[in-house]
Amino acid sequence: MKGLLDLIVGDPQADRVVPPTGVTARLTIFVSAVMAFLAIVALALSLSTGRVADRWADELAQAATLRLPADPEQADAHLAKTLEILETTPGVASARALTNEEQQALLEPWFGSDLPFDTLPIPQLVEIIADEPAYDPEGLQARLTAEVPGAVLDDHANWRDPLLAAAGRVRLIGWAVILLIGASVAAMITLAAHASLAANAQVIRVLRLVGARDVYIARAFVRRYTLRAGLGAIAGVVLALIVLQILPDGGGFFAEVGFDGAGWIWPLVIPLLAAIVAFFATRAAAMARLREQT
Repeated sequence: MKGLLDLIVGDPQADRVVPPTGVTARLTIFVSAVMAFLAIVALALSLSTGRVADRWADELAQAATLRLPADPEQADAHLAKTLEILETTPGVASARALTNEEQQALLEPWFGSDLPFDTLPIPQLVEIIADEPAYDPEGLQARLTAEVPGAVLDDHANWRDPLLAAAGRVRLIGWAVILLIGASVAAMITLAAHASLAANAQVIRVLRLVGARDVYIARAFVRRYTLRAGLGAIAGVVLALIVLQILPDGGGFFAEVGFDGAGWIWPLVIPLLAAIVAFFATRAAAMARLREQT
């Protein structure tokens, strides 16, 4: 890191000893901007997916559904007994029976609105909201089984666990994409540095004749490509943030895409990471190429 800072704030005339090559200069800026754009978008999607999954998992963890047996003759007695049990259970903040309209709304996406719900033996559903600390699901289920036979407690673990696992895989994919982008930037800058060194082979020979050391010559290329990669990455980050801001806000997941809280550090870090990658890639390429030309 010290070498990178010394390079940036050091002799600004160092990179003027070698004539710039337009193609590689433009290529470096362009590719750095594109890679930074893709990195920001990938990070925004990954972090947003994680936030949404965590929020949904928290909501599922706080809520549970209790299904009572569909017995019209015992329905009222079962419901009264169930609510009595829940009111005396530590860790249960509230419990309420869903109305017929609410239960019908839950079933309509599966069976349609033409189904005669009034004539069907539909189990009574009870919504449970957990307190802090939460209740013991296994203990509550055992008590309900003993006093309300046929009652089934669903704490949404079957939904929550796959959701968290999927969010974890999305995060992993996001970081893998960032690593691939960094490797692509390093490869591109290495090729560009080799091309620039080859194009300026005659200039390098003259510099050596007048006493310039390889370290000084390499510094010219390293400074040039590091700064251009950083500037290109800044442009890519700015463009990505603009695109994220103009995404259609129609609700749902796309309303969540973006950075939040500490996540805003990444738009600041990406250009620095691009410059660091360019610094080490160009220095390694320059020193290797100069050794070959010795």
